[in-house]
Amino acid sequence: MAYAVKNPAIPMRDGVSPSCVALPQMRRVPWPLLLDFLAERLPVVSRDEWRERMEAGEVVDEHNQPLSPETQCRSGIRAYYWRRLPAEPQVPFEERILFQDELLLVADKPHFLPVTPGGRYVRETLVVRLKQRLKLPDLSPLHRIDRETAGLVLFSLRPQDRDAYQRLFRERQVDKCYEAIAPWRDGLAWPQTRRSHILEQEQAFYRMREARPEEGLAPNSETRIAPLERRGAWARYRLEPVTGKRHQLRVHMNALGLPLVGDQFYPDVRRGPDELEDFAKPLRLLARAIAFTDPVTGQARRFESQLRLDWPD
Repeated sequence: MAYAVKNPAIPMRDGVSPSCVALPQMRRVPWPLLLDFLAERLPVVSRDEWRERMEAGEVVDEHNQPLSPETQCRSGIRAYYWRRLPAEPQVPFEERILFQDELLLVADKPHFLPVTPGGRYVRETLVVRLKQRLKLPDLSPLHRIDRETAGLVLFSLRPQDRDAYQRLFRERQVDKCYEAIAPWRDGLAWPQTRRSHILEQEQAFYRMREARPEEGLAPNSETRIAPLERRGAWARYRLEPVTGKRHQLRVHMNALGLPLVGDQFYPDVRRGPDELEDFAKPLRLLARAIAFTDPVTGQARRFESQLRLDWPD
């Protein structure tokens, strides 16, 4: 019912872009007031809170004019508001801007910070932080990495370029390199290429698994893996994903008997998705480098993270 929208008359607030809810064209509108409609169709916000937001001028029309609690509900009406959470967890790590020109922005994302709003996080996300810091309402991520993963994230600055850049990721024309720290295992031949079919685990939506041979599913994921450095029982690995399935690198490493240091989901769940973070135990996974041919300028682009993974004690 509600969706993010680009309307030049509606500015972002504190880095948060507006969301829009629209009443469809109806011959007879069953809600006397817009407040009635919002309370019924978006009940995650209580009626009293919707009233409070409207009285504070936080619900506006398509011309950025405030809509009061007494606004009549009419067919086709649009209301804009800014998502907020009453108690959003604070992520005590800062992002770093590595590069910016008129087309692209490249940032180093710290561990634990989501790229985009969702769930418990709105303002404590990379895109909202950067929008607020740089006053760039059209800033849009071209890809995503997990909240637990650190490293490179690319953003488009101009809406007209966004699809051209995102097409590179869809068509696998981007070379991505990750680094990870995991156990060392004798007897494995290097380099490895892991191919498998990855799907959502039935009993836990937040985990993925590899399909079993008897399921007869063709591979939908591929990762090239090689060790870079060994320190006793641990090693630092280079991971080059060919595909981009959810949790692909974590699942592939775990399948080789090399679960990543700090992984809360693989091989066993140590912390549920809604439990408090332990900021002292980050996932040792870093989006190290990314390279591609720029579809707008035709030039070769390559970016490298300035972050480093800490070895376990």
